Amino acid sequence: MPKIKIVEDDLSLAKELKELLENAGLEATITTDFSNILEELKREQNDLILLDINLPKLNGETLLQQIRKEQNTPIIMVTSKNNELDEVLSMSYGADDYITKPYNPTILLLRIEAVLKRSMNNQETLNYYNIKVIPQKGILKSDKNEIILTKNEMIIFLYLLQNKGRIVTRDEIMTDLWNNNEYINDNALTVNISRLRSKLKEMNLEEKIETRKGQGYILHE
Repeated sequence: MPKIKIVEDDLSLAKELKELLENAGLEATITTDFSNILEELKREQNDLILLDINLPKLNGETLLQQIRKEQNTPIIMVTSKNNELDEVLSMSYGADDYITKPYNPTILLLRIEAVLKRSMNNQETLNYYNIKVIPQKGILKSDKNEIILTKNEMIIFLYLLQNKGRIVTRDEIMTDLWNNNEYINDNALTVNISRLRSKLKEMNLEEKIETRKGQGYILHE
């Protein structure tokens, strides 16, 4: 499951945010030591950073600039300021998105999902067990085999991969397809899942997509 780093000096708010993310099926950790925050972020393998602008010892925008010199981890700036200049500076320094407090929890989760999806789709190659996933070419590749996925199969697989380890409902997958301008009905989704399973079988990964009756699907880690 995606790992989110919360860089927020208000511990009460950080804990609330952590609970929100974990209830949404995400892994979340909180920064408590801001004296070596840059080194901490460099050591960790985070999928996304929620970064507050107002931090002790170091301004969030300055930290953003320093992070961007070292890594391209997606970053959403979080601030209580409703200031267009802060937004412009954050985006120009390399933030992927920006949200102001108090934020709507649903909106924040949607923005996190959108940034994670863009990040995944922009990567040339992803890895899952013994295969390489190449979204731009629509292929799964191993040392001995190469499988072509249709556009819908790749969208479904990427969504499951982004949320691996947790149950994903059919409605979530349908919404993700619609967000990618692919409109399919419930029966078509079943067919696509079946075809995707058959192709994964050729990679000896046929058991990795599990159906949870009445709940949805889970891609095992």
